[in-house]
Amino acid sequence: MNDNITEKARLLNQLKDNDFNVPDFIYVSALDLENGNLQALESFLNRHTESYKVFVRSAHPKEEFFKSGTFDSIETYADLNGVKFAINRIISLAKSKHRLSILRQKKFNNAPEIDMNDMGAIVMPFVEGMSVMTKMLGKMWEYGYSRDRSHKVSSEPYITNTPHDRRLISISEEIQQFLGFQCEIEYIITGEGDIYIVQARDISHIEVLEQKEHDRAVKMNGLRRFRRRRNYRERPIYVMDIKALYTGIIDIFDDIINREEDSKFAIEELLEVIAQYEKEWEEFALKYERFAILGLSIEVPEDLYQVANQYIDDMPDLQKQLIKALHENQYRRDYFLAEADTIIAKEKIRINLGSHEAYGIDTVRTPLWSVFWSIERHDQVIGEFKRLGFKTGDSIVIDVGVDDIPTVYRH
Repeated sequence: MNDNITEKARLLNQLKDNDFNVPDFIYVSALDLENGNLQALESFLNRHTESYKVFVRSAHPKEEFFKSGTFDSIETYADLNGVKFAINRIISLAKSKHRLSILRQKKFNNAPEIDMNDMGAIVMPFVEGMSVMTKMLGKMWEYGYSRDRSHKVSSEPYITNTPHDRRLISISEEIQQFLGFQCEIEYIITGEGDIYIVQARDISHIEVLEQKEHDRAVKMNGLRRFRRRRNYRERPIYVMDIKALYTGIIDIFDDIINREEDSKFAIEELLEVIAQYEKEWEEFALKYERFAILGLSIEVPEDLYQVANQYIDDMPDLQKQLIKALHENQYRRDYFLAEADTIIAKEKIRINLGSHEAYGIDTVRTPLWSVFWSIERHDQVIGEFKRLGFKTGDSIVIDVGVDDIPTVYRH
């Protein structure tokens, strides 16, 4: 390896050279990919045919300036075409799934301009197991556990200060002492208990609120007060109502049929309605660094989805355009939801979080909140939100009582 490589590959290389348990891996630069200089990669893949799979991790030269999880890692076949596919997929997802996140980081975090064509990759044999991310906050190590996707029944991600295997404490301390800075470490732990280090990241430059407060604090000896302070969060909200979007589409269909409008013009009108929703989501996300989504309806109602897709069965070309637009709209909704740090919705709405999203360093200062109401109260709660006039752009407060029950107020 040369010295001109990404932080991710450079740190893994240092750890591997000093006998830490890093899986065998190879760094492939964008230049090597462009020039077809893949002999070393082919030789590496030939050494690792036993599992038929490899893990391809993003390795962009500017990746260290972006939040963990901004770029993807892909499981793929252990051959050249598989690796090329994975890298192209990582680039494609950066331009689509993560586009809004990248735009927001440029605006709010001063992240640099980034050329996706410079995307390199780290390729390592696929290791089956549980992902654990760890970092030191203050004087305590924190361990974030992800679901083990090999099990049909699995637990939700969780954070603890007491790892299941005490070796994680000593290994983490050794890694941080060796690298000489505060770092975030990702492990894969196999079913046999083997602990592999698959990523280390320098987080010494990231300011953590708890540490900042500790460094600037003077401890007192007591407090007298008349009202006990409760936990709260204040956020601008976006009111999401996907049901209204689909109802509006169906209303446009009915109106067009009654007016006997030209079908091509009708589709253009419908596509414009969908595009306006997506534009509104993006503009809102770029206006506020931290925001909440109030989900009057987040999921697409199945009956309305069927009607919207089947309304123009006799016009297959136009129907195909509409189905594609509605399908892409669901993805763009998910990208928007992923940028909110607070979701207020009915109980069954779950956000599937990866290890970086659930407990990466970037979530320490602003943890994700999911506020919910029970299914039995759904109609009542929606009625209250509408009666009180909650609307996009309002500032709301979430006040968490001593019983851990949240109340949502318009500010």
